[in-house]
Amino acid sequence: MQELQEQIGMSAGQIYNYLNNNGETTFSKIKKELDLKGNFADLGLGWLAREDKVEISKKGASVNVRLK
Repeated sequence: MQELQEQIGMSAGQIYNYLNNNGETTFSKIKKELDLKGNFADLGLGWLAREDKVEISKKGASVNVRLK
């Protein structure tokens, strides 16, 4: 269980750093650029959302993400 939480935390860190360097972008682009395996992109974004670090909005069919 600890290893899984560490992987989720690492994914959250990668997403945070990506957003910090690139600004607002689509979630699908984040997934593609970071190549996070399995559901780790979803889990990492959920982690950041739970910590109130990101703002998530839906524009048409895409989901946009940016740091708060």
